[in-house]
Amino acid sequence: MPSSRVPDILDAWRMAAARRRFEGRVPLSALARLQGLLADDEGEASYVLQFDHDQLQGPCVELQIQAALPLVCQRSLERFALPVEITQRLGLIRDEQDEAALPPGCEALLVPEDGQLRPLDLVEDELVLAVPLVPTAPESDAVQRDWPAGEEELQKASPFAALAGLKKN
Repeated sequence: MPSSRVPDILDAWRMAAARRRFEGRVPLSALARLQGLLADDEGEASYVLQFDHDQLQGPCVELQIQAALPLVCQRSLERFALPVEITQRLGLIRDEQDEAALPPGCEALLVPEDGQLRPLDLVEDELVLAVPLVPTAPESDAVQRDWPAGEEELQKASPFAALAGLKKN
Protein backbone atom coordinates (compact mmCIF):
# COMPACT_ATOMS: atom_id res chain seq x y z
CA MET A 1 0.00 0.00 0.00
CA PRO A 2 1.61 3.28 -1.10
CA SER A 3 1.96 6.16 1.26
CA SER A 4 0.90 9.56 -0.02
CA ARG A 5 3.48 11.34 2.14
CA VAL A 6 7.01 10.11 2.62
CA PRO A 7 8.32 11.00 6.09
CA ASP A 8 11.54 13.02 6.35
CA ILE A 9 12.95 10.38 8.71
CA LEU A 10 11.72 6.85 9.19
CA ASP A 11 12.65 3.78 11.20
CA ALA A 12 14.21 1.38 8.67
CA TRP A 13 13.88 -1.68 10.94
CA ARG A 14 10.16 -1.13 11.57
CA MET A 15 9.49 -0.35 7.91
CA ALA A 16 11.21 -3.60 6.84
CA ALA A 17 9.29 -5.62 9.43
CA ALA A 18 6.01 -4.08 8.21
CA ARG A 19 7.05 -4.38 4.51
CA ARG A 20 6.09 -0.75 3.90
CA ARG A 21 6.15 0.94 0.51
CA PHE A 22 6.57 4.65 -0.07
CA GLU A 23 6.23 6.60 -3.31
CA GLY A 24 7.31 10.17 -3.73
CA ARG A 25 8.60 12.98 -5.89
CA VAL A 26 11.35 15.43 -5.07
CA PRO A 27 12.41 18.55 -6.98
CA LEU A 28 16.06 18.42 -8.04
CA SER A 29 16.48 21.83 -6.37
CA ALA A 30 15.94 20.13 -2.97
CA LEU A 31 18.97 17.84 -3.43
CA ALA A 32 21.89 20.05 -2.33
CA ARG A 33 24.74 17.57 -2.95
CA LEU A 34 23.53 16.98 -6.51
CA GLN A 35 23.44 20.70 -7.40
CA GLY A 36 27.14 21.08 -8.25
CA LEU A 37 26.88 18.32 -10.85
CA LEU A 38 23.86 19.67 -12.72
CA ALA A 39 23.49 22.40 -15.34
CA ASP A 40 20.49 23.77 -13.43
CA ASP A 41 17.94 22.58 -10.88
CA GLU A 42 14.93 22.20 -13.17
CA GLY A 43 12.97 18.99 -12.95
CA GLU A 44 12.20 16.37 -10.38
CA ALA A 45 12.85 12.76 -9.51
CA SER A 46 10.17 10.21 -8.74
CA TYR A 47 11.03 7.33 -6.48
CA VAL A 48 9.68 4.21 -4.78
CA LEU A 49 11.04 2.71 -1.57
CA GLN A 50 9.93 -0.88 -0.94
CA PHE A 51 11.01 -2.23 2.45
CA ASP A 52 11.07 -6.00 2.75
CA HIS A 53 13.21 -9.00 3.71
CA ASP A 54 15.58 -10.67 1.23
CA GLN A 55 15.79 -14.40 0.53
CA LEU A 56 18.03 -14.83 3.61
CA GLN A 57 15.41 -13.03 5.73
CA GLY A 58 17.58 -9.96 6.23
CA PRO A 59 15.94 -6.51 6.14
CA CYS A 60 16.34 -4.68 2.84
CA VAL A 61 14.95 -1.84 0.79
CA GLU A 62 14.51 -1.72 -2.96
CA LEU A 63 14.90 1.76 -4.38
CA GLN A 64 13.55 2.72 -7.80
CA ILE A 65 14.25 6.18 -9.16
CA GLN A 66 13.31 7.91 -12.41
CA ALA A 67 14.59 11.34 -13.37
CA ALA A 68 15.92 13.44 -16.22
CA LEU A 69 19.12 15.09 -15.00
CA PRO A 70 20.03 18.41 -16.67
CA LEU A 71 23.72 18.20 -17.56
CA VAL A 72 26.19 20.07 -19.77
CA CYS A 73 27.52 18.00 -22.68
CA GLN A 74 31.31 18.11 -22.66
CA ARG A 75 31.42 17.84 -26.46
CA SER A 76 28.99 20.58 -27.41
CA LEU A 77 28.84 22.52 -24.10
CA GLU A 78 25.06 22.54 -24.42
CA ARG A 79 22.48 21.52 -21.86
CA PHE A 80 20.84 18.12 -22.26
CA ALA A 81 18.62 15.91 -20.11
CA LEU A 82 20.11 12.55 -19.16
CA PRO A 83 17.33 10.01 -18.58
CA VAL A 84 18.04 8.00 -15.43
CA GLU A 85 16.25 4.85 -14.31
CA ILE A 86 17.74 3.21 -11.26
CA THR A 87 16.76 0.06 -9.42
CA GLN A 88 18.96 -0.64 -6.42
CA ARG A 89 18.52 -3.26 -3.72
CA LEU A 90 20.08 -2.28 -0.40
CA GLY A 91 20.59 -4.71 2.47
CA LEU A 92 20.09 -2.99 5.80
CA ILE A 93 22.97 -3.80 8.14
CA ARG A 94 23.92 -2.65 11.66
CA ASP A 95 27.61 -3.51 11.44
CA GLU A 96 30.09 -3.65 8.55
CA GLN A 97 30.77 -7.32 9.36
CA ASP A 98 27.16 -8.12 8.37
CA GLU A 99 27.90 -7.17 4.75
CA ALA A 100 29.33 -10.62 3.98
CA ALA A 101 25.93 -12.20 4.73
CA LEU A 102 24.11 -10.18 2.07
CA PRO A 103 22.88 -12.03 -1.01
CA PRO A 104 24.52 -11.38 -4.41
CA GLY A 105 23.37 -8.18 -6.13
CA CYS A 106 22.50 -6.51 -2.84
CA GLU A 107 24.50 -3.46 -1.77
CA ALA A 108 25.07 -2.78 1.91
CA LEU A 109 23.45 0.16 3.67
CA LEU A 110 24.86 0.77 7.14
CA VAL A 111 21.96 1.90 9.32
CA PRO A 112 22.41 3.22 12.87
CA GLU A 113 21.15 1.05 15.72
CA ASP A 114 18.12 3.33 16.20
CA GLY A 115 17.17 2.70 12.56
CA GLN A 116 16.75 6.37 11.66
CA LEU A 117 16.97 6.77 7.89
CA ARG A 118 16.37 9.73 5.59
CA PRO A 119 14.71 8.50 2.37
CA LEU A 120 15.80 11.55 0.39
CA ASP A 121 19.45 10.87 1.31
CA LEU A 122 19.13 7.46 -0.37
CA VAL A 123 17.59 9.01 -3.47
CA GLU A 124 20.25 11.72 -3.64
CA ASP A 125 23.11 9.22 -3.16
CA GLU A 126 21.91 7.13 -6.10
CA LEU A 127 21.42 10.17 -8.35
CA VAL A 128 24.92 11.46 -7.56
CA LEU A 129 26.32 8.05 -8.52
CA ALA A 130 24.30 8.10 -11.76
CA VAL A 131 25.95 11.29 -13.06
CA PRO A 132 28.65 10.30 -15.55
CA LEU A 133 32.21 11.52 -14.99
CA VAL A 134 32.19 13.16 -18.44
CA PRO A 135 28.61 13.91 -19.48
CA THR A 136 28.01 13.65 -23.22
CA ALA A 137 24.68 13.98 -24.96
CA PRO A 138 23.80 10.80 -26.88
CA GLU A 139 23.12 12.77 -30.06
CA SER A 140 26.38 14.74 -29.98
CA ASP A 141 29.08 13.86 -32.48
CA ALA A 142 32.51 12.84 -31.33
CA VAL A 143 35.18 15.34 -32.26
CA GLN A 144 37.47 13.77 -34.85
CA ARG A 145 40.32 16.10 -35.49
CA ASP A 146 43.90 15.31 -36.42
CA TRP A 147 46.34 17.69 -34.79
CA PRO A 148 49.68 17.19 -36.55
CA ALA A 149 52.74 17.58 -34.38
CA GLY A 150 55.30 20.18 -35.42
CA GLU A 151 58.93 19.35 -36.20
CA GLU A 152 60.09 20.73 -32.86
CA GLU A 153 57.61 18.53 -30.95
CA LEU A 154 58.73 15.47 -32.91
CA GLN A 155 62.36 16.19 -32.02
CA LYS A 156 61.51 16.51 -28.32
CA ALA A 157 59.43 13.35 -28.38
CA SER A 158 62.20 11.24 -29.90
CA PRO A 159 64.21 9.38 -27.25
CA PHE A 160 67.23 9.50 -29.59
CA ALA A 161 67.12 13.29 -30.11
CA ALA A 162 69.70 13.83 -27.34
CA LEU A 163 71.98 11.19 -28.90
CA ALA A 164 71.79 12.92 -32.28
CA GLY A 165 73.00 16.11 -30.61
CA LEU A 166 75.97 14.29 -29.09
CA LYS A 167 76.88 12.72 -32.43
CA LYS A 168 77.22 16.16 -34.07
CA ASN A 169 79.90 17.21 -31.54
